[in-house]
Amino acid sequence: MRDEIYKDETDISKFTFNQKVVDVFDDMVLRSVPGYKQMIELIGLAGRTYPIKNSNIYDLGCSTGAATLSIASNLRLESVKIFSIDNSQEMLDQCSKNLSSIEANIQYICDDINHIHFENASLIVLNLTLQFISPEKRLDLIKRIYDSLLPEGALIISEKIIHENEEINKSLVSLHESFKKENGYSDTEIAQKRRAIEDVLIPESINQHLERFQKVGFQRSLVQMQCLNFASFISIK
Repeated sequence: MRDEIYKDETDISKFTFNQKVVDVFDDMVLRSVPGYKQMIELIGLAGRTYPIKNSNIYDLGCSTGAATLSIASNLRLESVKIFSIDNSQEMLDQCSKNLSSIEANIQYICDDINHIHFENASLIVLNLTLQFISPEKRLDLIKRIYDSLLPEGALIISEKIIHENEEINKSLVSLHESFKKENGYSDTEIAQKRRAIEDVLIPESINQHLERFQKVGFQRSLVQMQCLNFASFISIK
């Protein structure tokens, strides 16, 4: 279904992952996030590369299941269990529907990822998820993820980012808006979505992410992809 949530001028409430968003989510991310398909493809490659026999994979903030599907489609070990986790039951219901024909050991959990105990993990993914976590909770979450990873296990995080140089950041924002217009969003839709999400999605700089990875113990972290003001990071334990 086409995303037209913000097509008409109206009172804007804070962005939430309700049924209205779930119904248009796949269209929304494709038309709003530069490089989204490549992000998902890279996650799939990680699903082929990093899983270890009898280990666990976590897709945190799984939404409608694109990352889980990419992982499961590339997974070569039947003994690996995938946990798809989201705090929106509507999202999780759609995720399980989208993956109903996939032959993989997938468990769906509706909960706040800050409450989840991770263990025996070979791959953990937060695809456009950390940006919705309160900044003061991010370090603890990444530390718990690091502690749960097996040696040579991987963490992949994809996020909207801000540039530390104000003028460069303005240019990236402008290019991002042009990207959305090119994909059919009007000025009204762009402005209203920005108002709805500005206190909900809180982006950070590339350096803030890399410094956090190093602080919790990761010694091998890099930006594996950047497209305008979106980036994907990989850290190996």
